[in-house]
Amino acid sequence: MFKRLIWQILFLSLPLATLAKSSDLMLLQEYKNQDISGWVMSEKLDGVRAYWDGKQLISRQGNPFNPPDYFLKNFPPFAIDGELFSERGKFEDISGIIRSAEPKGWYKLKLHVFDVPNAAGNLFERLATLENYLREHPTPYIQIISQIPIQDQAHLQQFYQAILNQGGEGVVVRNPNAHYIRGRSAQILKMKPAADEECTVVAHHQGKGKHANRLGAITCENHRGRFRIGSGFKNKERETPPAIGSQITYRYRGLTQQGKPRFATYLRERNEILRNTDQTR
Repeated sequence: MFKRLIWQILFLSLPLATLAKSSDLMLLQEYKNQDISGWVMSEKLDGVRAYWDGKQLISRQGNPFNPPDYFLKNFPPFAIDGELFSERGKFEDISGIIRSAEPKGWYKLKLHVFDVPNAAGNLFERLATLENYLREHPTPYIQIISQIPIQDQAHLQQFYQAILNQGGEGVVVRNPNAHYIRGRSAQILKMKPAADEECTVVAHHQGKGKHANRLGAITCENHRGRFRIGSGFKNKERETPPAIGSQITYRYRGLTQQGKPRFATYLRERNEILRNTDQTR
């Protein structure tokens, strides 16, 4: 058993393409009543995406995080994909900890792992690779996310409502027999009360009236093209808007005939690395 574990670790440590952009990670599509027979479900954690490549912890955009040494002790020598998370309703606290130039507060976080990208087998077998490793090298800062087999649609809806009632963000459903797919995948879907997506800020537009001399709207760009977002900003965000080139999350209600987000509303900035710190250079 020990020799088999060593072999698995050596195999998983073989160099692959270095992650450098979000398209190299598995990304979720929206759940729209697709057939999910034989699939599994888990809570969608409202944290910060993080990918451990076997040597360093990096963000969805490929930027390195700056965790303290104690946090990374006993992390595996192979890749794992997950979410830095503490508890529900604490996204701003989580974001503040990982964006800080000083590695403070990391003891509050764990990397909640939902896949072992380079391992062989189905999802359960891939996660078992990490589970076996952690038996020999325990750490309080890695937690494997439980994957619950979906019995039927009623079971899924009951789980979904229970998560929402407890203040959770939503649910992830996925095909456990699918490989780890880099890029947007139809084999892993998110269920949330309101649809949301990410986009890149490409322009600022000065406001008028009560928003004169500060931000009125931004122009964003993603796979849907370019579009404006003018609502959802707090006063402090209008005074210091998300930088051009930064990633933001927005909510929307359906699409226009042109395929653009309808009623797009700013939710928050998704950049994990604080601007104007050594980490961004």
